[in-house]
Amino acid sequence: MSQTLEVLMYQAGQVFLIPTLAVIALLFLYSFYALGAFAVQWRQRRRSLMSFGDPRAYPLVAWVRDQAVINDDVLDVKAHELLELPRIATRVAPMLGLVATMIPLGPALKGLSDGNLAQVSDNLVVAFSAVILALIAASITYWIVSVRRRWLAEELAWIKARREVHTAAASAHLAMQGSAA
Repeated sequence: MSQTLEVLMYQAGQVFLIPTLAVIALLFLYSFYALGAFAVQWRQRRRSLMSFGDPRAYPLVAWVRDQAVINDDVLDVKAHELLELPRIATRVAPMLGLVATMIPLGPALKGLSDGNLAQVSDNLVVAFSAVILALIAASITYWIVSVRRRWLAEELAWIKARREVHTAAASAHLAMQGSAA
């Protein structure tokens, strides 16, 4: 019974190697896509220099302009939503890299015990290549998330300051109308 369970667990683990490698490859490609989008947004932000005129450079400000009424909680949720995909990539890629490292170690150790060094080598190449690509993807997306988090914080501060200015102006206007009547 125990040996049957061990064999089933080994076989089940081996089934996940190809899907794990495929997802790591997608995350690796996504990280470079995200890096390109980040570079474009950085360039757009440099051009508009805090005028908040370019909606692609300042996505939170552009989103607020299209909303009728929003509160601070809705703003925070939208800011988190804008960071969601790269944050997930940052966290999932290293985990999948570990999975893709561990799965080939079973066959590598089996090959070592059988004296088949070619099998050991082939499996270790897959294991280390997968973890390297996963860590590169995670590093790129982590950097992007870190900078974009600061950018969104700047946008949130600007939005809140503008809201306070408009509220103060509206209150002053109402007070002037009330004293004139």
